Amino acid sequence: QVQLVESGGGLVQAGGSLRLSCAASGRTFSSFAMVWFRQSPGKERDFVASINWAGFNTVYADSVKGRFTISRDNTKNTMWLQMNSLKPEDTAVYYCAAGATYTARTTGAYAYWGQGTQVTVSS
Repeated sequence: QVQLVESGGGLVQAGGSLRLSCAASGRTFSSFAMVWFRQSPGKERDFVASINWAGFNTVYADSVKGRFTISRDNTKNTMWLQMNSLKPEDTAVYYCAAGATYTARTTGAYAYWGQGTQVTVSS
């Protein structure tokens, strides 16, 4: 079992930046691949970015590539999502999750989830 808590969301103007954090407790954080998903009202939960257990390999959705950066520090049991050049279409609840493989882009591949943090980008 691992518990995940997201933070860092908020309201920002288009073009601005936010840094989301995902703090983990419980089972060994470093044994998990980690991922960020996001969900807008009335839409499915979409893959944003993922990172392998060691932090050496990452995957990004095309919509955020070049603007978002995922990272982790296993000594701090924490993962981050640096979001730059934010757009109104980035508005969503952002969720972090933990699972076995960082290459999966579906929610079913990740067993542990946080409660989410709201990101709102105004135009």
